[in-house]
Amino acid sequence: MIAVVVAFVLHARWESTRQARKEALAVATAFAQSPDVVKNLDVRDPTAKLQPRAEALRKRTDISYVVVWKPNGIRVTAPEPGLIGKRVDGPYKEAVREAREGRSTTETLQAAPGLTVNSAVPVVRHDGTLAGLVSTGVTVSRVNEGVKKQLPVLLMSAAGALALASGSSALVSRRLRRQTHGLGPEEMTRMYEHHDAVLHAVREGVLILDDTGRLVLVNNEARRLLELPEDAEGRYVDQVGLGVGMAGLLASGRTATDEVHLAKGRLLAVNVRTTRGEEGAPGRVATLRDTTELHALEGRAEGARERLRLLYEAGVRVGTTLDVVRTAEELTEVAVPRFAEFATVELLDPVLRGEEPTAARTELRRIAVSGVRDDAPLLPVGEVVRTVETMPGEAEVVDSGQALLHPDLREAHDWLAQYPAHGRRALEYGIRSLISTPLRARGVVLGTVDFWRTDQSEPFGEEDLAFAEELTARAAVSIDNARRYTRENAMAVTLQRSLLPRGLPEQDALEVASRYRPTRAGVGGDWFDVIPLPGARVALVVGDVVGHGLHAAATMGRLRTAVLNFSSLDLAPEELLAHLDELVDRIDQDQAAEGNGATVTGATCLYAIYDAVSGRCTIARAGHPGPALVLPDGTVQYPDVPVGLPLGLGGAPFETAELRLHPDSQLVLFTDGLVEDRERDIDDGLALLHEALTGHPGRRPEDTCRAVLDALLPTEPSDDVALLVARARVLDPERVAQWDVPADSGAVAPMRARVSRKLAEWGLEEMSFTSELILSELVTNAIRYGSEPIRVRLLYQSCLTCEVSDGSSTSPHLRRAAATEEGGRGLFLVAQLAERWGTRYTPHGKVMWTEQNLYEATGGEQDTAGLLDQWDEPL
Repeated sequence: MIAVVVAFVLHARWESTRQARKEALAVATAFAQSPDVVKNLDVRDPTAKLQPRAEALRKRTDISYVVVWKPNGIRVTAPEPGLIGKRVDGPYKEAVREAREGRSTTETLQAAPGLTVNSAVPVVRHDGTLAGLVSTGVTVSRVNEGVKKQLPVLLMSAAGALALASGSSALVSRRLRRQTHGLGPEEMTRMYEHHDAVLHAVREGVLILDDTGRLVLVNNEARRLLELPEDAEGRYVDQVGLGVGMAGLLASGRTATDEVHLAKGRLLAVNVRTTRGEEGAPGRVATLRDTTELHALEGRAEGARERLRLLYEAGVRVGTTLDVVRTAEELTEVAVPRFAEFATVELLDPVLRGEEPTAARTELRRIAVSGVRDDAPLLPVGEVVRTVETMPGEAEVVDSGQALLHPDLREAHDWLAQYPAHGRRALEYGIRSLISTPLRARGVVLGTVDFWRTDQSEPFGEEDLAFAEELTARAAVSIDNARRYTRENAMAVTLQRSLLPRGLPEQDALEVASRYRPTRAGVGGDWFDVIPLPGARVALVVGDVVGHGLHAAATMGRLRTAVLNFSSLDLAPEELLAHLDELVDRIDQDQAAEGNGATVTGATCLYAIYDAVSGRCTIARAGHPGPALVLPDGTVQYPDVPVGLPLGLGGAPFETAELRLHPDSQLVLFTDGLVEDRERDIDDGLALLHEALTGHPGRRPEDTCRAVLDALLPTEPSDDVALLVARARVLDPERVAQWDVPADSGAVAPMRARVSRKLAEWGLEEMSFTSELILSELVTNAIRYGSEPIRVRLLYQSCLTCEVSDGSSTSPHLRRAAATEEGGRGLFLVAQLAERWGTRYTPHGKVMWTEQNLYEATGGEQDTAGLLDQWDEPL
């Protein structure tokens, strides 16, 4: 009876321990497979994320501890915070080794709480690497408490069993029948025979080994899969012809779960478990499944998944810019090396210019090459691959128009005939397989893409051909978008450049240098101009139209043309801006009526007129940044110029400021893109401009432009920039002559004599006759039709300027003089003899002016004799 009680106690204790092992393993597995555990293990402070969860789990499940630790043994969580960051107790490397193979371990060890059942479960990342382990423990003392609670029940059961045993053996017999469900010896024999038949009929191999590694039982499926001999049972596993891997696993004594081993040409999934000695002879059971076809299917599925991933990546990486060449390069970079060892892209020449291929004969040019090596015998970038005939929407690409597959280029005779030398070098290099696919978008062929593989890879197949077509079709859309952008951008840039000054005009009042830098978009609304005016004067203009693109460029062109036209009227700066403001308002009204909503409101402009005789500069601005003035000593000022509203807002008049520019001082005009940026406010920009301009007396305007752009302009400005630097020149007083003329016709002859003497002083005697004739007509006109005061001024520059001013605002103009009229031909003579002539208005009257070219001086009566009989108008 004592033996029975002891057996019951041992069995209960064993069952409790087994339950504890299950509980520890289950808790550790559940925590390790939690989605957030592996993610939080790789953060900067995993303890902050995992410690609260581990402690909550420990308290909820009433286990001894939940410890998360790294593969190096360092604890991340622990029931006692002082243990965090320290290495786990005991030999942990065996557990890490098992965890790297995807297996959990459960063992009984001596821990701080006492003898403990410990389970260690791996935490694996998505790529299969080991992130850490989760260990949980249940103390044996807690297990024994369960046994102690069951001990009275066991004793009472033993007493009852003793009573039953002493009752009669009939009761034992009845118990045995109840345990066998009423089966007798014959029925039990048939049942075991049935189980044996089932064992040999299942489609899964079963091997039973004893604790020495000897085969005890082998079913028929195991014999077939392993090709075992008939006398395999009773022999050791290393004696029946198994492979090294399979025999090593079966003889090692370790457990295994779905380990794949190669045996007899088959891929077998092997599971090995130990049998419990209490329920029978100690040993191991191994099951085998044939997974050869499954692995083949998985390989094809993995290949399909890889292609899908590559297509997704191509959608993300190809077309990040609107540059045709860069888009082609991105396509080759995606394809190499995951799909091919080498990839090349060839485009038709019109595509590179942003045009659509036409029916004309054109060239197919290589623009992108990528490869695993740089020494491949492929034509380099820029080389013409071939000359082709192209038709928009034609059914063929280059020649065939369809994607071409050459699994083995050694047998591609047409390809070898087309490229004999190049093909021979490619074959010698080791290139063996080629797929050539069309780049087609919207029915238009843009070029081709070639994918190459060497003899180190599998040749291309039909599945690869379909994938290449899909990849190329997606890339073709991006290349076509880039092509269309290139065309539109080229149109906008061409338009803008045609509207900007081609060069700076020749004039004597200022030494001017300019710069224009477009934005990343390529087209903006910034502009500038230098306009020579009569009387040794020059107009400087800088403007900015808000926005970018064709609309901004076209609006800029309209405003620049308007300024040129208004300046020909010789308007004051504030009057010119007022007229420009009205023009912008009218443009906005017209566009609002059309319903396109593209208004010009927000345009700015600065207009300045410099007089080289007086050295004075008159400036007005409409919402534009003011100028910077560099004095001859190198100091910099920002003159106070009244700012008006931007153009198009209207309502408020514009004011002017008058500056005195000393010789060699520099006036710096610019748009806001120079001093203002997304990452820099205007005050910082003005400070940088001040620093770049300060301390350089005598610097040429060209050098000033270069220094300013180097100091302020980033590599890729977010806004376009216009910069105009003008160094002042003052006309030598010795080259200026001025006289007052009384309102008397008798004053004309003395004036002619004075002019003749002054021209002789200047060495311009050959121009005396023409100049006297011009001044006679202009002075006579002022005396007859004007009012006092009347003045004559001569300016000697690169041309000779004659000016006659009076107090009348009446403007003379040409008319047709009849043959019988005695007068009316004076202005015609002036127009014929002068290079240019015109009228400008002043606050006190008007000025009639003419300009004569010094290098084409005319003289003598023969130059004017034939003019008197031609068309003229009376003065």
